[in-house]
Amino acid sequence: MINLAIQLLAGQLNQYLRRTYNLGEDVVVVSNLLEMDGSVAANVNNKLVVFLVNIEKDAVPFRQVSSHDVGRREMQGSAPYYFNLYLMMTANFTGNSYSEALKFLSSTISFFQKNYVIDHQTAPEMDSRIEKLILDIENLSIQDLSNLWGALGGKYLPSIMYRVRMVAFDAEDITGRIPLVSEPKPSVR
Repeated sequence: MINLAIQLLAGQLNQYLRRTYNLGEDVVVVSNLLEMDGSVAANVNNKLVVFLVNIEKDAVPFRQVSSHDVGRREMQGSAPYYFNLYLMMTANFTGNSYSEALKFLSSTISFFQKNYVIDHQTAPEMDSRIEKLILDIENLSIQDLSNLWGALGGKYLPSIMYRVRMVAFDAEDITGRIPLVSEPKPSVR
C-alpha cells in the first residue's frame, strides 16, 4: 500500500505540473536517485524525483478495533496501522537547468500547500484501504540534511521533505466473531 500512496501523490503532482507548464511529458517520477552500484538511476535526469526516505509507525491510534456487522454476529478484525511516510521531492535538473529545478520545486510546494489533504473526495482513484493522506513539510537542520544526503550516497540537490500522515494499513482480516447481544425477552410468570 505504500507504493499506492506514493504513486497517487506523484500522479496528482504530475498532473498539476503538466497543466501549469503545458508539458507534453511527465516530469515527476517515483524512483531512487542512484542505483545500488552508485550510478545514476535511469530516467531521473531533468525530472522531479519522489522517493521514500523513512517509514514510521504513528504512535497515536485512531481506531482501536475494526468491526463489521454481519447478520446476527459482529466480525472483529485487527486494528489498522497508521504510518508516517517521509518522502523526499528532489529536483534533479543538470547544468543550465538549475532554474528549472527551482521552478518545479516551488510549484511542488505550492501544490501541496493548497492540497495538503488528499482523500477520496479529492482523489476518487485512491485505494479504498487508505483513508486519507495529510502532508506536512518536515524541517531538517543543515546537519541532518548533510547526514541524509551522505546516507543516500549523493550530492545535495534542491529538495523538500514531506511527512505523509495517516496511511492506514487495514488487512481486513477476521480475528473473531462476536454474537450480538439482544435485549432479553420478558418472561411470563
